[in-house]
Amino acid sequence: MLTWPHPATDWQNLADVESVYVQMVKEISVREQLVIVCNSAEHQQHIQQKIQSANAIAACHFVIADSNDCWARDHGPISILQNGKRQLLDFQFNGWGNKYPAQLDNQINQQVFARQLKLPLQAIDFVLEGGSIDTDGAGSLLTTSRCLLSPQRNPAYSQQQIEEVLRQSLGIEQILWLHHGALAGDDTDSHIDTLARFCNANTIMYAHCDESDTEHFSELDNMRRELETFRNTDGKAYELIPIPLPAPIYHQGQRLPATYLNFLIINQAVLLPVYQDEKDARVIEIFQSVFKHHKIIPINCLPIIQQFGSLHCLTMQIAEIHND
Repeated sequence: MLTWPHPATDWQNLADVESVYVQMVKEISVREQLVIVCNSAEHQQHIQQKIQSANAIAACHFVIADSNDCWARDHGPISILQNGKRQLLDFQFNGWGNKYPAQLDNQINQQVFARQLKLPLQAIDFVLEGGSIDTDGAGSLLTTSRCLLSPQRNPAYSQQQIEEVLRQSLGIEQILWLHHGALAGDDTDSHIDTLARFCNANTIMYAHCDESDTEHFSELDNMRRELETFRNTDGKAYELIPIPLPAPIYHQGQRLPATYLNFLIINQAVLLPVYQDEKDARVIEIFQSVFKHHKIIPINCLPIIQQFGSLHCLTMQIAEIHND
């Protein structure tokens, strides 16, 4: 799922951002179907002209719903498998703790999936952003206390109650809480998808800083120590793979929360955000060594990070159920 940006969104560099979207569509459409949310019929025509490729357009399901912004990871539905059937969960989205307008984004799932695509959609009265959680597929969920315990999201819930919601709604056995890992410029209250990600059931990649005199060193070093204590549901430690931060990137005098952890796993490939940084090549090598059966596709995300996000933030996977 992609929610395509339009002139009423916050992008000042819309043309550059749309170029990144076109590249994403090109790479995803040869491997998966896409749902593209357009804010009007005219917007849909504009997007189709941008895409141009008939093969790519054939893989796209265009739907109409107005939007505040384009961060599909956080307003899109979360897929689960329940009794052999796909279920889409529609959590509430309140603009990352009421920081930004989000009323239109919060209505997208009902308009798109329930009404237009006619897919089963369960509404859940609980604020949860897709970028704030990551799972190993084997019962463990990784998140941060800065985000999920934020009083601007679910103030009436205790940590224990939040854990119970995650267990009941997502089928999770254990929640692994990170209490460190803040990045300069981050406006999501430490979304996990910029800090640490499961690559498979046994492996976690994490943002790493080895310059002790820099602003991120203490937070990320403490995060590493926390990750070292985590165990999977079988009681085994995860393999931890450090991923360096790119060199500092600034926009209008503000440091941006650029990391390589905002990657997107799709069928047979991994889309990897890169930043025209000297570390890009080394990080591509690391990813290829971990995702041995996937093609690593670097995508220049300098236009995207200007709005404090990257590839994973822009996308939300919708599970496809195969009855073989």
